[in-house]
Amino acid sequence: MPASPSTARAINDRLALRLLQHEGPLTAGQLKQLTGLSRPSVADLVERLQGSGLITVVGETGERRRGPNARLYGIVADRAHLAALDVRTEGVSVVVADLLGTQLAEATVPIGGGTGTGRAVERAVALVERTARAGGASRLHTVGVGAPGLIDPATGDLRDSAGLPTWHRSLVAALTERLPARVLVENETNLAARAEQRDGAAHDRGTFVLLWLGAGTGAAVVLDGTLRRGASGGTGEIGFLPVPGTGGLPSATACDGGFHSLAGSGAVADLAAEHGLKVDPGAGELVAAALVRHAVETGHEPFLAELADRVAIGAASVAAVLDPGCVVLGGEVGRAGGDAFAQRVAERVAVMSPLRTEVRASALGARPFCGGRCSPLGMRRRRSFSRRERRFGWAVLVSAGGLWLSAPFPARLWGAPARWSRISAQPRAPTGRARAAGPRIDTAPRPVGVRW
Repeated sequence: MPASPSTARAINDRLALRLLQHEGPLTAGQLKQLTGLSRPSVADLVERLQGSGLITVVGETGERRRGPNARLYGIVADRAHLAALDVRTEGVSVVVADLLGTQLAEATVPIGGGTGTGRAVERAVALVERTARAGGASRLHTVGVGAPGLIDPATGDLRDSAGLPTWHRSLVAALTERLPARVLVENETNLAARAEQRDGAAHDRGTFVLLWLGAGTGAAVVLDGTLRRGASGGTGEIGFLPVPGTGGLPSATACDGGFHSLAGSGAVADLAAEHGLKVDPGAGELVAAALVRHAVETGHEPFLAELADRVAIGAASVAAVLDPGCVVLGGEVGRAGGDAFAQRVAERVAVMSPLRTEVRASALGARPFCGGRCSPLGMRRRRSFSRRERRFGWAVLVSAGGLWLSAPFPARLWGAPARWSRISAQPRAPTGRARAAGPRIDTAPRPVGVRW
């Protein structure tokens, strides 16, 4: 079925916005060259986007050129503001940014294990409100939440998961109620994998697995460039993987006895204590990461060797099933080990598995969802949006490799149909002209990557 004229305009406008987002200010001539649109089509879309307040003239190109053809058009960064939450078992971090991904404010609040659900949720929501005000955002357009746990693929909701604080799930509902903004949620490991794929250790890999080593364990699976979720959204719940050396088996309600008992933060702290390392009170991911970092710096071979054996069991299990060719060690513990620990794990995987598997350390920073560059990333929307909108939605989130903004140009800001809100960052290869029988989508190369 041919696209309607309004849909064609929405698609072309979004492509132009995406190019301005990634390339910076452009002239109308440059937009014509990059999109393949005709000169009249570019003139129309520039007029529409200026009228909607999304772009404006930011200067002129060259010293000798003057007039309309020399005008540089750029995105109006403060047209909308977005916030990203990194939700952990021990606290919440928030970053507020504009449409260009410029970080305007950030803050963190610790939330102890003894904090009740109501108090924990209130602290987190109040933190978002304070950070938004500090960043000069009178109103947030979208809030993205990265959290551990399962995301229901049908509704986009965070499901109850074993071992996670009850306030996690309540937080999303509270944000939706308190803030006049869209609230989107995604699994933290999946988000980290997308960040690694775009700007991190897996930037050159279309297929890889991110093995998350933090408070718990998890995995994100990217095959042929696509993040795989599974039938119930549980792809990568490697903490429940039955493994040797745990003295038991996991159950449907608890991952004790699974890979979690070998490589979760509590297990890492216990192993460090067995090897004579001084373990600070608490068994959270920060404590475990500090122990691993100290062991690497001081060359504590026995501890690192046994820990590498444990992590290699998980990596080899993934390799046997998926043959990803590359495993990235992420999470606080994975990053703390660095390249040296990744090499140890790779050597042990090579002994366990006949499949060649490269093991790399995460290339992202200390906080995997906080950074400052704009990039798209798909997320599941909440139940308050239609299933079709969820399917095409984008999320706002942050990663150490960059600020991952969903729908930096949300359809609601400029009147485009919401169902066309998911557009690929890069134009596809030329696919020919649109059929003459239908409305003309003036594109060569085709300007969008919409899944119909």
